[in-house]
Amino acid sequence: MLRDCPEPRHDRRVRAIQITETGGPEVLTVAELPDPKPGPGELLIEVAVAGVNYIDTYQRQGIYPIPLPFVLGMEGCGRVRELGEGVEGFAIGDRVAWPEPLGSYAELAVVPAEGAAPVPDGVSDDDAVGAMLQGMTAHFLVHDSYPVQAGDDVLIHAAAGGVGLLLTQMATALGARVIATVSTAEKDALARAAGAAEVIRYTEVDDLAAEVRALTDGVGVAAAYDGVGKTTFDASLASLRRRGTLVLFGASSGPVPPVDPQRLNAAGSVFLTRPKLYDHIVTQEELTTRAAAVYAEVAAGRLDVRIGHRYPLAEARAAHEDLQSRRTTGKLILFP
Repeated sequence: MLRDCPEPRHDRRVRAIQITETGGPEVLTVAELPDPKPGPGELLIEVAVAGVNYIDTYQRQGIYPIPLPFVLGMEGCGRVRELGEGVEGFAIGDRVAWPEPLGSYAELAVVPAEGAAPVPDGVSDDDAVGAMLQGMTAHFLVHDSYPVQAGDDVLIHAAAGGVGLLLTQMATALGARVIATVSTAEKDALARAAGAAEVIRYTEVDDLAAEVRALTDGVGVAAAYDGVGKTTFDASLASLRRRGTLVLFGASSGPVPPVDPQRLNAAGSVFLTRPKLYDHIVTQEELTTRAAAVYAEVAAGRLDVRIGHRYPLAEARAAHEDLQSRRTTGKLILFP
């Protein structure tokens, strides 16, 4: 147990993936950095697992500019090693997970105490990360962005991805009929196992929206959950029922060009929203409540977290290459 460890030294160096220039996956290299020290209100955490997310690739490329140099990674799970001044509610040795800030691709990370959530004993480190950023994203999508109702038809793109599998399970549990899109037979099977009633392999159809409408007797879906962006946006919009909702929560294929609001009128008085997780965990209470709701489902066996692949920290480049190539399913994680 870490409680029995001696006081940490702060003259040693820790391994981390530090970005010194933006670019492709080749800029991800291991650096040795000074042992970090928590400031007031912060936790020093020994990282057990770090999550790999699409936002990491945007930051790496400079699409989301961040002053250089910086340590990549906004999500992780580990044990508290040291408490900063004024921290209450946590003890050395506690296991916690976090969805921000930067610095998780490292052996040690400093995290604001108000941004850390307790991890219950019934949830593994891998599952804690797999259900943190992506699990809470899926949770707010089906409960807040468009609150799914029993009997709804909903469209979920990239349903075999990390968010997609969790989103499919949550929507199905709420009584929705999920129409999923995937690219391969393997991903088709995963989406169906997660609860999808219908699966469309978008690589094999000419008109995705027409396929969706055929599956809904021409009515369309109550909501389209679209984390792909540029290549799926038009089909998502065309798949909505009258007064339906397009929830655009990502852009793995690239950003969507500016949209004329009149298109929403022409599509049937539909709604368009572009939410992000951090507006749904603004306070520590929101974070801990939402994380606890997701972790309770994991611990009870009602929510399956699929870990697609585990990479040593030094193989962060391979993780990014695999993620952006769409070769992966489920959650990708790094372990220091």
